[in-house]
Amino acid sequence: MSHATRTREVGFDELAVLKLLALDGARRGETKVSCGDLADHLDASNQTASRRLQALEDAGLVERDLVSDGQWVAITDPGSRALEREYEDYRRIFEDPDELALSGSVTSGMGEGRHYISLPGYNRQFREELGYEPYPGTLNVDLDAESQRARSALEAMTGVAIEEWEDEERTYGSATCYPCTVASDDTEFSPAHVIVPDRTHHDESQMELIAPEKLRDELGLLDDDEVTIRVEER
Repeated sequence: MSHATRTREVGFDELAVLKLLALDGARRGETKVSCGDLADHLDASNQTASRRLQALEDAGLVERDLVSDGQWVAITDPGSRALEREYEDYRRIFEDPDELALSGSVTSGMGEGRHYISLPGYNRQFREELGYEPYPGTLNVDLDAESQRARSALEAMTGVAIEEWEDEERTYGSATCYPCTVASDDTEFSPAHVIVPDRTHHDESQMELIAPEKLRDELGLLDDDEVTIRVEER
């Protein structure tokens, strides 16, 4: 599997243009676009419409083929994912939070997950509460900016409580697990869970996942590959 292409950030004005292009069919294939017509829809100048199209192309969200009487435009896979993230934002506004879609890129962790996941007090609860014994390690995902803002919706969802426990040496903290499906390109894997310790050194930009199999192998993931995490209400 090839690495996901990193794209430049675009603003709300460019995303509005991307939405108009999708409504005209550019998500399904090439669509003929006139800067004049686009400018009318945006209530902006032709130059402004042209600059926004250029910004979308520079960001890798669209591909363009200029011709004498306009241009043919197609939305790329990263462009479709940008629209999907916008769609999920509106779903959270207008629908019950029974599913939450978060996106980000795979990153290497510090190796602590392998140790903690395998501890007997946690492992027993995982088998009893989640129905499987997790692979000894976590998949670490750096969330994109939109998903960092959206992850607060987890607090409104019902997860699986993992209780604190202790051995002869120390007490180990509690955590909450949220059922999810992990997807990359056209491949997805479940069951999996987002695990959120009550006390953690990770900031809100990173998320940890557990599953009965090694997710990197099951989805063919490398560092910096993009994944979508669909968290489901229990």
